[in-house]
Amino acid sequence: MRLLAPKVLLHLEGLLVLGMACFGYGAWGDAWWKFAVLFLAPDLSMLGYLFGPKVGAAAYNAAHTYVVVAALWAAGFLAHAPGVISLCLIWLAHIGFDRLLGYGLKYPSAFKDTHLGRV
Repeated sequence: MRLLAPKVLLHLEGLLVLGMACFGYGAWGDAWWKFAVLFLAPDLSMLGYLFGPKVGAAAYNAAHTYVVVAALWAAGFLAHAPGVISLCLIWLAHIGFDRLLGYGLKYPSAFKDTHLGRV
């Protein structure tokens, strides 16, 4: 069944993360203009590719993995820092959006080589 193909499931997971992060952000009550301004900020990590594919992949992956966001979320929660929680929700939405579009974590061989396949 095509709907259960791993690549389709990964895209659907991205849609789910995007939707839940947007819903959470709305419930959190922070300003939507901040969401709009910061939504594409993780893509600044692509500047790492100016220093070669290995550095670029490491920088991109650090900015596009749920692990980093989860660690920052925990730190923000423990520090009672609501601004950090807002930032994490925006960041999660961005990662979900990327996964929905088929952009995955990068291999050091080339920007187009991702864990979701070649872009």
